[in-house]
Amino acid sequence: MRKIKTPVYNVILLLVAVSGYGQKARIEGADKKYNNYSYIDAIATYESVALKGYKDEKMFQKLGNAYYFNADLNKAEKWYTELFDMNGEQEPEYYYRYSQALKSIRNYDKANKMLDTFNKRSVNDLRAKLYVTQKNYLEEIKANSGRYTIANAGINSEYSDYGSSFFNNNLVFASARDTGRTAQKIFKWTNQSFTNLYSSEINTDGNLGNPKRFSKIINSKFHESTPIFTKDGQTMYFTRNNYLDGKKGKDAQKVTLLKIYKSSLKNGNWTNIVELPFNGEEYSVAHPALSTDESTLYFVSDMPGTFGQSDLFKVAIKQDGTYGEPKNLGTEINTEGRETFPFVSGNNELYFASDGRPGLGGLDIFVTNIGNDNTYGVIQNVGEPINGPQDDFAFLINTKDGKGFFTSNRSGGLGYDDIYSFTETRKLICEQLLAGILINQETGQPLVNAKISMFDDHFTLVKEMITDDKGNYSIEVVCGKTYYIRATKDDYETKEEKITIKSTTGKTDLPFQLSKRIKEIGVGTDLAKTLDIPIIYFDLDKSIIRKDATFELAKIVVVMQQFPKMKIDVRSHTDSRQTEQYNLKLSDKRAKSTIEWLIKNGIEDYRLSGKGYGEAQLVNKCSDGVKCIESEHQANRRSEFIIISIE
Repeated sequence: MRKIKTPVYNVILLLVAVSGYGQKARIEGADKKYNNYSYIDAIATYESVALKGYKDEKMFQKLGNAYYFNADLNKAEKWYTELFDMNGEQEPEYYYRYSQALKSIRNYDKANKMLDTFNKRSVNDLRAKLYVTQKNYLEEIKANSGRYTIANAGINSEYSDYGSSFFNNNLVFASARDTGRTAQKIFKWTNQSFTNLYSSEINTDGNLGNPKRFSKIINSKFHESTPIFTKDGQTMYFTRNNYLDGKKGKDAQKVTLLKIYKSSLKNGNWTNIVELPFNGEEYSVAHPALSTDESTLYFVSDMPGTFGQSDLFKVAIKQDGTYGEPKNLGTEINTEGRETFPFVSGNNELYFASDGRPGLGGLDIFVTNIGNDNTYGVIQNVGEPINGPQDDFAFLINTKDGKGFFTSNRSGGLGYDDIYSFTETRKLICEQLLAGILINQETGQPLVNAKISMFDDHFTLVKEMITDDKGNYSIEVVCGKTYYIRATKDDYETKEEKITIKSTTGKTDLPFQLSKRIKEIGVGTDLAKTLDIPIIYFDLDKSIIRKDATFELAKIVVVMQQFPKMKIDVRSHTDSRQTEQYNLKLSDKRAKSTIEWLIKNGIEDYRLSGKGYGEAQLVNKCSDGVKCIESEHQANRRSEFIIISIE
């Protein structure tokens, strides 16, 4: 459409979005005692370490998550408090989870503060966010394209013709054309006539007859546009400038804004024109659309409470003819760009135009399904040839025959905006299957009867299922939606993954590898690997135990106290840099320092042995003279805690 500075066209909004942060670790609390068996409960070990006063950020995250995912919010609060006391700068999702845990102990003030921080850290420009999550939007639009044949509707003038609605066997639309009125009212911003409503008969061949003025009573000396009619044809809603009974209203800036009016058909004439009660003098309300059951009116407005200059809204139409409170359709629909010209099809699909979503240029037409619970499905671009590089809007379709109309200011038209007819040749259907296999991370064997839980982006449980006899699962999902998928199985660590489903038909793969939570040990087991102990760091050329290494060594203490007859051999290794003699000497000092620390923290000296091996037992090719990256050298700098006796 042309860049007309009338409120009929200029509708903009702001959107606030929450991104979620999925966590991979959730470990169930243990009920059984394993003192008589050679097993280790990893989470129990972490908790024992924590209760000894050792602090580690990731440990507190895992402990908090373990109880949060098990709905034990009281215990989750304890460890999340430790987490935030240690480091108040966390990923956004931790603020949300902590707030929920705080509510479990009725600490609402602190919970609200956590939510405030969560909201601040999660607010993003949705247009940018949509682009980041839809980098392949052109591919998606291409997949949706080619579903319509279009043609000029045959009713256009050299002026602006736009917006249309079915009324009985007619198409009613807005036009700025002049049909010979003696007192022509000119809209000075465009140097055209103000728009009035016109009607064209739809012939049996689908062509449109000559346009005629719709109604002298409805048409005024100012703008009328975007009508919508009830199925019985007895009631219409339409947009008009703030003008009723010969009186023109203006806002504080002396601008005549837009309002929605209602009229009834009596004896073949439109009468009883009234404005809707949620109109305002300081904001515009425009472009009405009715739900399939005619109990809801959708519209566009910049009324207070919008995110930007305007949003899509809806309002309930009560049985007694009164109206509920207008409700913003929310951030699922609206963006920081323009959302405008809503239309609800007979299949309960909401069509609207937007320039805030990835598209082909200007306003593009999008569609989403309205669910039975009034939620919205994936929002899809209807594709070419309806959408193009210019403004495309005011979509209208008869779902019985797939024929309809839309408006565009694309090149090749007759006027400022033109109405085009179309026939839908293929439905826009997106079907996605989320599937994967669960396997034991250590053995590669499939995990049978594991539970898969699917949550939406608000962490509401959507669906649960059990893996089959081959460890497989599959779930039908909504295209374009973001989910959190959680895999759980008794005696295994729980994992959770965040995934955004593609907006094109197909299959999304999401496999899981779960590690045993209760891990078997015996002679020859390296506790460093079993307890996921990384490098025991020392300062350069030093053999003194650093503070950040004490958390890792505390795990060894807990396990050795759990198994009082266990003996281990501490083995320290270096990479190949520096000389062989230097590395051997340094690693031996570090092994001895490690043993001394364990003794000071309660482990009898006769249960400990060890030495340094320098660079003698490299785990890869990175020997002297071989060029390696830092991560490869790091793999060689390791500490081993080998069980040499457990009886």
